[in-house]
Amino acid sequence: QVQLVESGGGLVQAGGSLRLSCAASVRTFSTYVMGWFRQAPGKEREFVAGIGRTGAPTSYADSVKGRFIISRDNAKNTVYLQMNSLEPEDTAVYSCAAAYGWMVVTTLNGYKSWGQGTQVTVSS
Repeated sequence: QVQLVESGGGLVQAGGSLRLSCAASVRTFSTYVMGWFRQAPGKEREFVAGIGRTGAPTSYADSVKGRFIISRDNAKNTVYLQMNSLEPEDTAVYSCAAAYGWMVVTTLNGYKSWGQGTQVTVSS
């Protein structure tokens, strides 16, 4: 089991940027593919972005392509989500997740370890 802790959420105006971080407590971080998901009030949790073991490949939901960038630093056991041009529709609790394996995972049930999430609120 991987322990995951997110940080970096907050309140930002539309058009602004935030950078989320997710720190993993595991010795073999580089053997996990990582993902970011979000859940808005009254909606189901949805995939946002995923990244392979070495930083590639990456995968994005259509709604965030061109605005969000996922990256990782295996030396720091950390995955990041740079969010630019934020919109009120991006308001949600953002959670990171870890999956042992090679392929980038875009589905909820593909991940076994989850963080508690960090709130992102975008005001109009």
